Amino acid sequence: MVTNKRMQELINWINDGQLMKFYKSKEWFAKREQARQRDNYECQLCKAEGKYHRVENVHHIKEVKTHPHLSLSLSNLQSLCIACHNKVHERLDEQHEVKFTNEERW
Repeated sequence: MVTNKRMQELINWINDGQLMKFYKSKEWFAKREQARQRDNYECQLCKAEGKYHRVENVHHIKEVKTHPHLSLSLSNLQSLCIACHNKVHERLDEQHEVKFTNEERW
């Protein structure tokens, strides 16, 4: 169990833009593992589509930067693969980005 004092310290790190301190904390590692176990180490978005992919990230449904008080709430966490995590955050997958080039010269 996280004490109120410790939770406030974690929230202060988030509010001060020191996210790496939060993500390296023992509290985050423990809560992250709880979420992974709860979700059977499966990406929940792939599972919803009838696919299987092993979990690679634990996603904060409500962003940690805007909802730091929910940063360790199990109900705010979702196990995802990297591709689904990138989709949720609308990040481009540069390795799979299709680039059209025309080599012809007229």
